[in-house]
Formats: sequence, structure tokens, C-alpha cells
Amino acid sequence: MAMSEPIPSPEARPDVERLRGYSAPLEGRRGLLRLDFNENTIGPSPAVTEAIRSFPADQIAVYPEYDGLREAVIANLQSSPAGLAQPLSVEQVGLFNGVDAAIHAVIHAYGASGDTLLTTSPTFGYYAPCAGMQGMAIEAVPHDMPGFRFPLEAMRTSLQRGPKILMLCNPNNPTGTRLSAENVLQLATSAPDTLVVVDELYEAFTGDSVLPHVDFAVHTNLLVLRSLAKTAGLAGLRMGFAIGSAGVVDRVSRVTGPYDVNSLAVTAAFAALSDQPYTDDYVAEVLRARDYLVTVLTRSGAVFHCDGGNYLLLWPRSPAQQVEQQLRDAGILVRSMAGKPQIDGSLRVSIGTLAQMQTFWESYRQLDG
Repeated sequence: MAMSEPIPSPEARPDVERLRGYSAPLEGRRGLLRLDFNENTIGPSPAVTEAIRSFPADQIAVYPEYDGLREAVIANLQSSPAGLAQPLSVEQVGLFNGVDAAIHAVIHAYGASGDTLLTTSPTFGYYAPCAGMQGMAIEAVPHDMPGFRFPLEAMRTSLQRGPKILMLCNPNNPTGTRLSAENVLQLATSAPDTLVVVDELYEAFTGDSVLPHVDFAVHTNLLVLRSLAKTAGLAGLRMGFAIGSAGVVDRVSRVTGPYDVNSLAVTAAFAALSDQPYTDDYVAEVLRARDYLVTVLTRSGAVFHCDGGNYLLLWPRSPAQQVEQQLRDAGILVRSMAGKPQIDGSLRVSIGTLAQMQTFWESYRQLDG
């Protein structure tokens, strides 16, 4: 019997065919010191572990329920030292399968072919493919140099052209660039027809959140993204939130599945939110470790940049990708920023505990000291 010719697969939408997807080398990381993806490096609260261990087996067969989780998020935000500018209702909190899913939903809900997504450059790499799959144009404004300062005047000029969405990573990954809440609100006020999305995944390491200052009844075009990945240690379970006016949260939630957030993530989120002291202690340890690493790098004459977030940029004397591989061989993962504008040739190094950063420094200085 003659072999049939293979049937060509159908083409996707042109926007998807042209798309270069976001990729992250996440395999082969177990058992290594993970300083490459800005994760919590010690794991979640024991309360989270116990909650997962106690999860009833029969509930795995049941669709997840979210009763009380939005209220727990609001209570957690309200009890923080800075608090909230205005009380939040449960309709103002959206639940997502990680902030990546929230970003995708925001752009899916508000971005259309021919619209513009405005952001900075370099920034988190997932914004661009999400915008691209919607056929959006992407305008990325370079940071002001030296020092990777936020390009405030250039951003104001770009906003006058009426982009559909402004994505602000604050503090910015990977440069650590910070923008004050006052300036965030000024940008949102100046562009009422633009949805201003503030990605605050690393806010805990700087305290720059806009939430203690924003009244969503006034700034209805502002949406804040938060996560339990970087601080509370739930990156593997995917738990993200979107906080804003009820109308915006509703529209963004419409384009997600009804049960996108799984039951284990919900259980873990309740436990993590109930043990805020654990998260606070971890953040404080990261800040101590960051101070240590900045001190030893400065004394050594290394070229680096450190501002906000649980990470810094480091320019080794040897080629960055070579040093990245040598560190991996030594059991330490960092991430090369090869090809990224303004930071090509650098390594992004996540900050963990003091002991972990001492381990990193001992290996790094022998390789490139």
C-alpha cells in the first residue's frame, strides 16, 4: 500500500504565525542554587506545606471554589504597613493562574489589531508576545541613561499618541527601575483612554506600591497586578491577582476560563496570606543579602547595577554566557541578558538568603574576580 502524502497542518492566525513566543529555560533546575528566575529561594511558609498535605483527596475530583479568597487578599493588603487608600470590594479583585495569565487576559480583553501597547525597554519579556498575538503594535521606550532611570518625559510624549495599554513593571524586571506612586497616578490621569497596568510583582522589596495612594473610583483606568510567587514562594502553583475598578476587573476576567486557578493554589494562597510574618521575614533576609552582595561587588570593583527588586545586573569581565555556564557547572543558576537592549553582556542574578549569596560570591569571584 502506497504511503499517503502528509496533510499540511492548518495555519494559525497571521499574528500567531509571525509571533516569536516567550521562552524560558526552566528544565534541569532541580537541586541547583536557583538565582535565575527571581523566585523565592527557600520555599513557602510551613503553613502552606501543611495545608497542601492536608488537602482532602476527594476534593481533587471537584472543581475549585474561591469563596473567601478575594476577601483574604483585601484583608492582607489592608493590614500591610501602608494599607490601602480606599476600601476594596471583592469585585475589584480578580484571581488568575499566575500574573502571566493576568497579563495575557488584560491584553486579550483590551488590545486589538492595530492598537499600541506602550512599555519600557528592556522589561519583562512576556508583554511583547502577548501583545503580538493580538496583532498589537509595541512601543518600547528605552530607559534614560546612565542608571536606567524611568523615561518619564518620553513616556508622557508617547501617551499623547493614545496607546491602548501602558504596561509598567514597577520595580522593573530586569533593571530594577522604580517609579513613584505619584508619577504612576500622574501618567494615568494624563491618559484617561489608556489602560495603565502596573505589574507589582517585586513591590515588596521596595515598598513603591501605588495601592496605598490610588482611589479606583477616580483612576478607573488603572490596574495593579500582584502575585504570591516571588515573596511567598508559590511560583510552582501559579497564583496571581489583578486589583482595580470593578469594571476593568470584570472585563479582564471575562476572557479567562471559569476554573483557571486550581484548588491546590487556592488552598496554598489562603495559608500564605494567613502567615504574612513568614513572607516579611523572607523579604527582610533578601534585603540583608542584597546589601551584602552590593558591598562585596563594590569592593571588588565589579560593574553592576542594583536598584529595586530581588535581583541585580552584573557585567562580568569574561563573556557573560561563558560565566553563566561556568556557574551552572558549579551548581549555581543565573540568567544571561544576551541580546537585550541596554543590558547586553550582563547577567541577572537573583537575590536569595545571605548564605546563598555568600555561596554565589565565593564561586563568582574565583571565576571572574
